Amino acid sequence: QLQLVESGGGLVQPGGSLRLSCEASGSSFSIYTMAWYRQAPAKQRELVAVISSGGRTHYADFVKGRFTISRDNAKNTVYLQMNSLNPEDSAVYYCNARGTPLEYWGQGTQVTVSS
Repeated sequence: QLQLVESGGGLVQPGGSLRLSCEASGSSFSIYTMAWYRQAPAKQRELVAVISSGGRTHYADFVKGRFTISRDNAKNTVYLQMNSLNPEDSAVYYCNARGTPLEYWGQGTQVTVSS
């Protein structure tokens, strides 16, 4: 089992940057594929970025070139560096660990992009 805790959200102006962190506690963090999702009001939860246990990454088209997902297995932490933020990026961002047969979710961290 993993427990995931996100941090780093907050209020930022358009064009600004934030780095989100997701710290995992439990066993075998390094073997999990990790992902970031987000959910804005009146919208469904959507995949933002994925990083495999081997470090391969994939991004949603709407964040490609602006966001970077990374992981530090020694710290049991996955990061999401977000640059060039715009108001459409405002959402609750969730950390996800994909396992077999279970997957795990954090409680989310709020990101608000506004002037």
